[in-house]
Amino acid sequence: MKNKSKNWFANGNAFISLPVILITLLVFVPMISALFTSFQSGPPTTMSFNGLGNYQRMLSDSTFKKAFGNTFLYLLIQVPIMLFLALIVSNILNDKKLKFKGLFRTALFLPCITSLVSYSLIMKSLFSANGLVNNFLMQIHLIEVPIQWLTDPFWAKVLIIFAITWRWTGYNMIFFISGMQNIDPSIYEAAEIDGATKWNQLFKITIPNLRPIILFTTITSTIGTLQLFDEVQNITGGGPANATTTLSQYIYNLSYKFTPNFGYAAAVSFVIVIAIVVLSVIQTKLGGKEN
Repeated sequence: MKNKSKNWFANGNAFISLPVILITLLVFVPMISALFTSFQSGPPTTMSFNGLGNYQRMLSDSTFKKAFGNTFLYLLIQVPIMLFLALIVSNILNDKKLKFKGLFRTALFLPCITSLVSYSLIMKSLFSANGLVNNFLMQIHLIEVPIQWLTDPFWAKVLIIFAITWRWTGYNMIFFISGMQNIDPSIYEAAEIDGATKWNQLFKITIPNLRPIILFTTITSTIGTLQLFDEVQNITGGGPANATTTLSQYIYNLSYKFTPNFGYAAAVSFVIVIAIVVLSVIQTKLGGKEN
């Protein structure tokens, strides 16, 4: 019996037991509880079993459809733009001849560590009708009247996409730079001797070698965008007329802003879970088995 106990500890099981217990209690138990809640309806104190009623309700819920469409619009537009910008910036900042690389990297990464609420309020101020952005665009005669960034449905979406891209491009840049620094420099030297341009090196050498990291950043960016809440809540409040509302904000409204409906909110949250799982699987398949 003592030998078995010693073997158990020697195999490292004792070290992983605590994380497994904590993850089970803090992640899987609440997830299962939320799944059961999604099949219930009614006030929080007197919830009753409702079967698939909450999921059927989504089919006729115009606000849910709007939030779902907005969320995937941000995903389809913002994530590719952000990753492409991060890749280009990383390629520039990885150049050995570039001076003050550390300063530029720090400047681009700083938005990631800025308070979500603070930066959202700054964006709201900059893009207000009388804000700095409109004043600048009018000074250089690009526009004649202020753009209604916060009240026009189209421009409000543009503002949200811009805000997310500004904040998270530097975050993905760090991953790309770390990956580029692990590529053998002799490959680039051979390519230069053969007459390959910087663009050819980027698409023929850098990107193929960064496939695992590109896959990772794509999945994490997809998860983050599907869970988008802070920017929309603090910049536009989901308006105008739900034009920028996301699924996460709708879940918050169902739970705390409207008459509390935790059952329906839990059902909507599992739509996000399913979307994350499906998109992650698709992206992993497209990324290749070796990655």
